[in-house]
Amino acid sequence: MISGVGASLAGLAAFEKKVSAAADNIANSNTKDYKKSESIITEDGAGLPELTLKRSDTPGPLVQESDGMVSEQSNVDLAEELTQSMVAQRGYEANIKALQTQNRVLGTALDILI
Repeated sequence: MISGVGASLAGLAAFEKKVSAAADNIANSNTKDYKKSESIITEDGAGLPELTLKRSDTPGPLVQESDGMVSEQSNVDLAEELTQSMVAQRGYEANIKALQTQNRVLGTALDILI
């Protein structure tokens, strides 16, 4: 059986990494040839959430430079990254709420026992 506290902590860690990956993508959105990281939350063998990061090989837009050379820009879609960061923020908040609820339940149980 998975403890509620352990599951919430694993969720917090996964969503923290998801927010970090989105922030990294946003920060590098104007960097030439930058390839974004895609973050996928899956279940590990124990049923806890874990984050997998994968580099996207999708090509970025091509831009002609002033010297006539063509260069590839980053493949970061800012609208997608903003959406992903909002999803991660809500997941993080949900896990914090779960921890707070578990804290109240344990506090009540201790009050009853004492």
